[in-house]
Amino acid sequence: MRLTRTLYLSSLLLVAALTGCATGKDTTYGPELQGFKYPYPVERFRFSSQGQSLQMGYMDVKPEGTPNGRSIVLMHGKNFCGATWEGSIKALSDAGYRVVVPDQIGFCTSSKPENYQYSFQQLALNTYQLLDKLGIKKATLLGHSTGGMLATRYALMYPAQTEQLVMVNLIGLEDWKAIGVPYRTVDQWALADSKLTYQGVRNYQQTNYYLGRWEPAYDRWVDMLVGLYNGPGQKEVVWNSALIWDMIFTQPVYYEFKDLKVPTLLLIGTSDTTALNRDLASPEVSAKIGNYKVLGKHVAKLIPRATLVEFADRGHSPQVEDPEQFHAALLQGLKAL
Repeated sequence: MRLTRTLYLSSLLLVAALTGCATGKDTTYGPELQGFKYPYPVERFRFSSQGQSLQMGYMDVKPEGTPNGRSIVLMHGKNFCGATWEGSIKALSDAGYRVVVPDQIGFCTSSKPENYQYSFQQLALNTYQLLDKLGIKKATLLGHSTGGMLATRYALMYPAQTEQLVMVNLIGLEDWKAIGVPYRTVDQWALADSKLTYQGVRNYQQTNYYLGRWEPAYDRWVDMLVGLYNGPGQKEVVWNSALIWDMIFTQPVYYEFKDLKVPTLLLIGTSDTTALNRDLASPEVSAKIGNYKVLGKHVAKLIPRATLVEFADRGHSPQVEDPEQFHAALLQGLKAL
């Protein structure tokens, strides 16, 4: 048994070396995720914002299949990066799409400013400027988790430039503070994020993203997140993260779903229970929030041109947990909208 375990651990280390991440708990990456391997080349969009010179890392992947003349922008969530879209990039590129995948300011391969007024409007403007630089006049926006809130804001600000809107288990399907969830200060967020551990993040993701299930491939995304937060740029990474958490909690898009003008596809893992600051809420409030089986149907009725596709027994990241089913539904939905 000891020999078998040794061989098993050796194989995990080999997989880690081949995929550009480590299964250990001590791997760290630079403040712009230096050292972590992305699935496609990362380019840099340099621009000025709020009196600062900043840069956004992004991937611009050309169609591998027969080009269909369409572009799609993938927006990552709060605990994710552009790299997390690896499987979706390939599926969409193979289907003929040009796929643009930015890391937003404050995240992953992009700048971590010392001071920045975070808003979904600002991040949407940054994304619009990137697409303009790339010569993309109209695109489909696909957002996961917090990226769904951002994609919503983009579609509200730039309806003429938005061909379609796709949202995957977006958070913000409800206004937590209006329901009674307590506020957590920026300083409290920063303290919590400064103490991330590999096992703690894995336990959270296993429970909330994958419903208790775990595959070795998921280790890569834990490694990415914890390695960034515990790396040499920890101070700026953690501070920007705390400001972004505050943006998410205090800037709901829920009340504006009714104002969306573009065809919208909701892809919802119905067993998701994600809700910000649930740990601070009373038992009565906690029981009310994060019920995606109900929230998906509710929001689909609020959005004028919405189509809802549900994935039973799937959690917060159906595109990672069940990529075959997810991409089939996504590509079919994109054709139907």
